[in-house]
Amino acid sequence: MDCDFKDLLAKHEIDPRTVLVLRHTLKDSLRQVIDGKVFHSLAADHPAVFNAYQQTQPELVENRMKKASYVASFIGHEPGYALFIGLYQRHGQKRKTPSQIRSEPAVQQLEMFGFPPEKVSRLWFDLRLREDFFGQWKGKLVVKWPGKERSWHRFVVPSNLFKISAIHAESLLEQKVLNSYRKWDKQWNQLKLLSDSEREKLNGWRGIYYIFDVSDGKGYVGKASGKENLLGRWMDYAKTGHGGNVKLRGRDPSNFRFSILELIPWDLEEGEVEEIEKGWMLRLRTRTHGLN
Repeated sequence: MDCDFKDLLAKHEIDPRTVLVLRHTLKDSLRQVIDGKVFHSLAADHPAVFNAYQQTQPELVENRMKKASYVASFIGHEPGYALFIGLYQRHGQKRKTPSQIRSEPAVQQLEMFGFPPEKVSRLWFDLRLREDFFGQWKGKLVVKWPGKERSWHRFVVPSNLFKISAIHAESLLEQKVLNSYRKWDKQWNQLKLLSDSEREKLNGWRGIYYIFDVSDGKGYVGKASGKENLLGRWMDYAKTGHGGNVKLRGRDPSNFRFSILELIPWDLEEGEVEEIEKGWMLRLRTRTHGLN
């Protein structure tokens, strides 16, 4: 495709020299605590939270953003390429203390997902999404990233080429529904980011599930049956962290991984469901060496 991102800016009569391009990637230190799918989910379904992530920047980028009228936001989804999220117009900035930044509701959600709290005063940029700028291509438009990967912020100047590599039919941000229950493996903070299609899938399943605490290797077996089903039960964990289970209280739920051991028929009697649950507890030793 012989087209450059500058061509899209020209269609909206935006001077490319006023546009700072950001290619967001998680630092190695963050990758240890935050799944990349969480970051993609924020961009896809939680735009205010994703914007809060980019509204504060290190000093070098602060100085560049002050000179920009627009910020073109991308995610580095693979080496040498960047996935379009949106074009944001800058409406000024204000210096904020760490406590002021952390008081922002979207920032509080970032911390809930595992992002570290702000410790120094920074400029808080008022970035507002231009929904009229190819908003339908969010998560679909891919451009080649010029130069070295380490330089993740650049102005759209004539010397920097942002060649459009592809426009996908489906958003690459969207998590595909896992039709096989055996492949479900969710971090606790991902439960808050389930897409509508994933919620629909869980809402139709009853089953035996497993919670694994990566901090010490202990596990918990539970059942979701009746009207509660897997969606209702997991949303309880998403809200409380422990779901009312005694041995899960006091543990850090950010260490929990959720998977499904077995689906059970809707017409199965409760006593039979309990026997299946007990069988999994026995095989996985969650009563003698786990959290049941």
